[in-house]
Amino acid sequence: MTFEGVLTKMETEFSQPIQYYLVFENDFINVNQLIDKKITIEFVKYQCLNCGLDLPVFRQGFCKSCFFEIPQAADWIMRPELSTAHLEREDRDLEYEKKVQLQPHIVYLANSSNVKVGVTRKSQIPTRWIDQGAHEAIEIVEVPNRYLAGITEVALKDHVGDKTNWRTMLKNDIVDENLVEWRERLKQYIPDEAKEYYIASNTETNIDFPVAKYPVKPKSLNIIKDQMYTGILTGIKGQYLIFDDDTVFNVRSNEGLVVHVSVKVN
Repeated sequence: MTFEGVLTKMETEFSQPIQYYLVFENDFINVNQLIDKKITIEFVKYQCLNCGLDLPVFRQGFCKSCFFEIPQAADWIMRPELSTAHLEREDRDLEYEKKVQLQPHIVYLANSSNVKVGVTRKSQIPTRWIDQGAHEAIEIVEVPNRYLAGITEVALKDHVGDKTNWRTMLKNDIVDENLVEWRERLKQYIPDEAKEYYIASNTETNIDFPVAKYPVKPKSLNIIKDQMYTGILTGIKGQYLIFDDDTVFNVRSNEGLVVHVSVKVN
């Protein structure tokens, strides 16, 4: 079997275990079905997710020019506390910013390598947790816009982490935590503007990933440098493909690359 297309983050379905899908323009792959099969990935070219040109990807799947121009890559994407649509203030495109920023957002705790705080649109729960490789997560507040979520995250970052150690996450070197207790401990640090949105009576969500064998010493595949890689797929966690030789491939960090994928069928 052979497939070719531009990489975008794998789509997911919340089930036991999580189901993963690679979606190309003309192909649709259930990646779970490829576990225990030999896969070859070959770099073909670039394709900016915005303009579609064969230009080196700068960040987030966009070429450098698009990254600094389009609203989908503005600073408030990574730093939600910079959101201004609720003030009718435009950053790059007020219509787009209103559409994204002025909708319900969740501030959450997720445990992938350690307990961390994060922000996402309500519509992206539990997808955001799956993408981060979190085996457990819980909502803290549900607010009506991105700005309130952002200032809440900033306040909580002084008392809990906001980064994931990808190697620890992939090795499954993790500790289960009582996220309800974490949520209750952090309640006191929620900014006054967001206190009324605190979620007091929910339970944590547990996530099961399709992994037959975790890597001992994960090493990241640079498909642009190596051009081609072949290995046996042993699992999927977060947005990573895990192979039998401890190589891991982060699909999301390679968005905007056109690849040729071939699967050896037994």
